[in-house]
Amino acid sequence: MNNENMTDYSKIGQNISAQEILLSKTYKLLAWSFVPCAVGALAGMFVNPFMMISNYWIAVIVFFAFFYGMCFLIEKNRYSNTGAILLMVFTFGMGLMMAPLLAYAAHINGGKLVAVAAAMTAAIFFAMSAMARRAHINTHAMGKFLTIGAIVIMTGVVANLFLKMSVLSLALSGLFVIFSSLIIMWQVRHVIDGGEDSHISAALTIFIAIYNLFTSLLRILIALSGED
Repeated sequence: MNNENMTDYSKIGQNISAQEILLSKTYKLLAWSFVPCAVGALAGMFVNPFMMISNYWIAVIVFFAFFYGMCFLIEKNRYSNTGAILLMVFTFGMGLMMAPLLAYAAHINGGKLVAVAAAMTAAIFFAMSAMARRAHINTHAMGKFLTIGAIVIMTGVVANLFLKMSVLSLALSGLFVIFSSLIIMWQVRHVIDGGEDSHISAALTIFIAIYNLFTSLLRILIALSGED
């Protein structure tokens, strides 16, 4: 047995694999990433970032530039502390951009929809993480399937930027719920199987999945409440 890949945390001889250590670091970084996200969301309640940009298309360009630009920089620094710091900046920005949705939901019924969406998101996250540990998953095949799914969903998102159809928006939210849930399961299993060697990259993927899951559930709940 290669002892270089094993660490004794219990001090009584119980070995923990490198993959379990990486997964633990992923969960810790993921937990920390929601702190700046919450701060950003709170700040956005007082200063709506989209109110500063009057042009719709400029706002869209700014969002996508920030999202993909930050993802690129984080992945480029995925093995250093710089990557972790950039992840915190990214989550703060995403929280800031989510603030208008949270404010609208809170305006409807005082935050009950937000609480329900958060509870559902947490339940799905823990369920998919548990399934990832127990299920026998071909991560390579699932990765290909998710890539195709991402292309289909993003095509729908881009189309709806022009169409602005409520029905299509609701359908996309439903697809995002399913897609994001599968992404969580895939990424956790990918770490366990040794296919991922950066906890920063893994935390980024799971954060985006949870973010999309939560916002999609919230949009669906708003629509079902009859206020959308």
